[in-house]
Amino acid sequence: MGSNRREFMRAAAAGSVAGRAQERQIKIGLIGCGWYGMVDLNAAFKAGGIDCIALCDIDTEHLSAAVAEVEKAQGSRPKTFKDYRELLDTPGLEAVIIATPPHWHALPFLAACRKGLDIYCEKPLAYDIREGQAMAAAAEKSGRVIQIGFQRRQSDAVRQAAEHIRSGAAGRIVQADVQIHYQAAMLDARAQAPPPSLDWELWCGPGPKLAYSPNRGHRTWRLEAAVGNGHLVDWGIHLIDATRVILGESMPHTIQAMGGLYQLKGQITTPDTLTAHFEFDTCPVVWRHRLWGAAEYSPEVSNGIFFFGEKQTVFVADNKWIVIPAGKDAQRKLVEVKTAGESGLRHMRNFLEGVRTRKPPICAVRDAFQSTATVQLGMIAYNTGARIRWDRQKLDIAGNPEAQRLLQRDYRPPYQHP
Repeated sequence: MGSNRREFMRAAAAGSVAGRAQERQIKIGLIGCGWYGMVDLNAAFKAGGIDCIALCDIDTEHLSAAVAEVEKAQGSRPKTFKDYRELLDTPGLEAVIIATPPHWHALPFLAACRKGLDIYCEKPLAYDIREGQAMAAAAEKSGRVIQIGFQRRQSDAVRQAAEHIRSGAAGRIVQADVQIHYQAAMLDARAQAPPPSLDWELWCGPGPKLAYSPNRGHRTWRLEAAVGNGHLVDWGIHLIDATRVILGESMPHTIQAMGGLYQLKGQITTPDTLTAHFEFDTCPVVWRHRLWGAAEYSPEVSNGIFFFGEKQTVFVADNKWIVIPAGKDAQRKLVEVKTAGESGLRHMRNFLEGVRTRKPPICAVRDAFQSTATVQLGMIAYNTGARIRWDRQKLDIAGNPEAQRLLQRDYRPPYQHP
């Protein structure tokens, strides 16, 4: 029996390998080969069934490191490009991952739609709201399979908490509080020459030409207003998206925000302290962040969402969700989730399955636009000091020409805004 079992296992393993070998390999390209671009690509390798045939980056060090990693992973060397338009012309290319900073999302995305390619694009969808509208329209016209990088939609904690809240167990949700407080690491913010490997002119692209500093370069652009647009838009957007999904909401109708630069002035250009109030139809959603200060008094709730219901309060984080019933000394229920690190892999696998089956992935572009525009409106409210009224049908700001102008940023010549 032991010998027969071993023979069976060997045959099964051989058949599995043969099946994978026969599976059609999706020919994929990566635009933006820095930290998170390679996180996405490695998730695609782990999901399986891809052949990375092209890489694009404006930093030669990024490219050389990515080529070596890809060649090691798949045994063949991808073509390399500095210009995304040349990558999109690669023969046989079927899909692209776009993992550039947000100000470089729209142009490659729209060009990929015109080429008839499937797209996995990191969040936020776009830098400004009008870009996002153009991208959503182009995606729908193209009919391609497109996934936007809101990975927490794959979180077991978010899914389970959503089912609990939708069941009515918590009662009517009166308010949601969303927060990510953390100690932002600062690099040298002094203007200086960029590294020789980096084409800084091209990195700035359609955005304004900024003076280079390590604190607004690779990985640290997130708190730069002209590129990442700050903590709410960069990281908070994940939890705002999850909140929208759990509540079944589209967009807020009224937005207010207050905050400022109190500790990191001269180092970043977005608020280190911010409170934004979003009025959704279901309930108000309040965002708070602080990027400085002592270690959190309650670190277990420094990154997550509180849903305050009439019967229960529900707290949701990446690795757990907690139910706190109303009433004194009520017994809390803690559900720990062991799969917190798998959301990115699941999200990529969902995209690749869509490419093969033509079934739409979990995060459509129009839905991603709503989350992206919500946090962008929060920053418009902050920058104008105004109470913003958002017309969800016309996609316009009512009665505030200054805020309305911030729906679109002028591109730097020769780039043209879509």
